Amino acid sequence: PAVAPASSTAAGGDHYRGKISQMSSEVRDDNPYSRLMALKSMGIVKNYEEIRNFSVIIVGMGGIGSVAGEMLTRCGIGKLLLFDYDTVEIANMNRLFFRPDQAGMSKTDAAAQTLSAINPDVEFESYCHNITTSANFDNFMDRIRHGGKTGGPVDLVLSCVDNFAARMTINTACNELGVVWMESGVSEDAMSGHIQWLVP
Repeated sequence: PAVAPASSTAAGGDHYRGKISQMSSEVRDDNPYSRLMALKSMGIVKNYEEIRNFSVIIVGMGGIGSVAGEMLTRCGIGKLLLFDYDTVEIANMNRLFFRPDQAGMSKTDAAAQTLSAINPDVEFESYCHNITTSANFDNFMDRIRHGGKTGGPVDLVLSCVDNFAARMTINTACNELGVVWMESGVSEDAMSGHIQWLVP
């Protein structure tokens, strides 16, 4: 099931910062968006603050998914919906952003906890289940349809999985619902990878 947004506190329990109601381009040490908003003055992005209107599903919180989730969180994405059926292990500590005290937690709950502390402005939904089963597939479809910021469809699905069955499940769901998705993968020796932009 989904979990409520994690507390926006640092590991020590102190509040990192409160929520920021409006993004600002003012250059200040306490403004986490000033360098990102500078993309507007460079002419790269017209309305950077609109990132808060977007929602993204990430399936797979391993090597690719955890990095994608962290970058989107730091950029101020509006909402992230996290799917994974695995739990955090000590063996993950060498490469992922999980902490030793999160061992045994679901990867999605641990990720929501960590990411919410990084940026409390982002909304999170955590689903610890295997989307390839029929019951969980129905919920996955529902969140694609209604997981957007205003209750409509999400804007993008990121496939960060390591197995064919999950990729085919994502493909089936996104094709049926007409939602754009991105497929990614890393080679077995971790020396190369791929990414594909897929439009139904």
